Amino acid sequence: MNIIKLSAINSTNDYLKGLSSAQYLENFTIVSAEDQTAGRGQMGAQWNVEPGKNLTFSVLVKDLLLDVTEIFSLNAAVAVSVVGALENFSVPNLFIKWPNDILADNKKIGGILIENSIKSGGEIYSVIGIGLNVNQKEFGELTKASSLAVVMNKEFDKDAIMTAIVESLKRNVAILLNKNGSKIWKDYHAKLYKKGLPMPFEKNGVRFMGIIQGVSQKGELKVQLEDDTVKAYGIKEVQLLY
Repeated sequence: MNIIKLSAINSTNDYLKGLSSAQYLENFTIVSAEDQTAGRGQMGAQWNVEPGKNLTFSVLVKDLLLDVTEIFSLNAAVAVSVVGALENFSVPNLFIKWPNDILADNKKIGGILIENSIKSGGEIYSVIGIGLNVNQKEFGELTKASSLAVVMNKEFDKDAIMTAIVESLKRNVAILLNKNGSKIWKDYHAKLYKKGLPMPFEKNGVRFMGIIQGVSQKGELKVQLEDDTVKAYGIKEVQLLY
């Protein structure tokens, strides 16, 4: 693996994007940082971690997405890759909270941000940012946050976990390249948090009950409402209350 390790950076995604535009980088190049000062989550949300305790890294995946409809398939593949790798470390009760938060014991331990760019020759580059709480134990007012150390009551080798995640990602990207995305989606739905259970949601300040049916190829959350109709919601359009 081509791994670039930094002590501190504003954003590993931004650094890797800049590097890939300035020079040739091999597929699955990794940029990791002990401290990330301006990490981002979905839709510009901040991702803050305690320096040196957690994993913040980005991975370059080149020339995978051939159609706009496949974009969320990569999100699904990344989430499945993280969960699969952590299961190899015996982490229990892992789930994917739509669209791609990683939960353990009903608390968030990780998040994913994927940014795609099209090069002049038509090649698509995807920069996959992964934040994973590993050895941090205190989260202050973030009552829904946790870490591997909290869940497992022990500390972990961060590099070993990062390597396992990237190796898992390589396998799942190969599955997408072989046009076998149905396996990825099956695994994603198998780990989809609260699928098939009545749960409260909120949209524009209004709460309602619904049952998650799944996620569409476009990344929309499909929810069965109380009148038995199924409505699809885009990212950040609706909030699952838990």
